[in-house]
Amino acid sequence: MSAATEVWLSKELIERFVQVGCPAASEATRGNYRSRLLRLREAVIGPDLVTGRPVKLSASAASRPYTSAETAALWAWALAQPTAELRHGCQVLLALGFGCGLDSPEVVPLRAHDVRAAEGGAVAVNVRGRRARLILCRCHWEAVLAKAAREATVPGTASCLFRPRSQARAKNTVTNFLARTAKDPACPPLVQGRARATWLVGLIDEGVRLPVIVAAAGVDTLHALSRIMPFVRPVPTPEAGSQLRGEAP
Repeated sequence: MSAATEVWLSKELIERFVQVGCPAASEATRGNYRSRLLRLREAVIGPDLVTGRPVKLSASAASRPYTSAETAALWAWALAQPTAELRHGCQVLLALGFGCGLDSPEVVPLRAHDVRAAEGGAVAVNVRGRRARLILCRCHWEAVLAKAAREATVPGTASCLFRPRSQARAKNTVTNFLARTAKDPACPPLVQGRARATWLVGLIDEGVRLPVIVAAAGVDTLHALSRIMPFVRPVPTPEAGSQLRGEAP
């Protein structure tokens, strides 16, 4: 290995490239470049050397889960909307995001009849699109979602679950709707990706098995979950040791 290799793959030069070498790239893309270059560095040079922490890219904010207080504030914000249409739409977004982990493109095509409530209270959602799947809503959001589906149902028609009185369906449907909502300075803005991240972190923290999470999230690999891992609850050392040893809980 030449000295030039250590220079070109130094952490300092990688950071320089990420910060100023690709100005037209988004922060998410630059974060991806950094990750790939650091893996290449480790494969070529060997174990990483500590030369300082990389500058944090703000793209991670899209994957940061809401806190319990923020979730409660968002629910209060939804109930305080000035019209029935806005209240219904906000509640649908919250229930599908926090309760089912659906992102905006999956919300738009849903029909009211895609939501089915069983006698025991469980609510299933038939997700449409390229990640089509059947998912069960989290119990805390079941009643909200079931009520929203009933309100959206129009006899004799396949009415949409989100904005049932509107026929316009586009990739910016959710964004345009949120732009019309009443804002609350004490409440964080609703970002469907963050609601999904909150759902995913909750499943992981509760010990749901990975095959169940992957299938419910509609992803093919665990790599898709990598962005939320920094927000997962740390496992205490004694508990981690017991799990690794296979001790009975």
